[in-house]
Amino acid sequence: MDEAEVGEYRRLAKRDGVTLAEWVRQRLRRARREEPSRDVERKLGAVRAATSHEFPTGDIEQMLGEIESGYRS
Repeated sequence: MDEAEVGEYRRLAKRDGVTLAEWVRQRLRRARREEPSRDVERKLGAVRAATSHEFPTGDIEQMLGEIESGYRS
């Protein structure tokens, strides 16, 4: 990083009332939390479980019509 970039990070840390080191730690933790899960099998398992259920449903055109009529109420 160049000095201008580090200076900008220092300014942001000061704005937040923390040290630059703490600001960086917080941003790294946030990035880790927001990173999508890479566990494809777990995601597929959730989709398979959700689609294994059977629930009563209506005609799609009727449901869309009911939704649209709700927008106009």
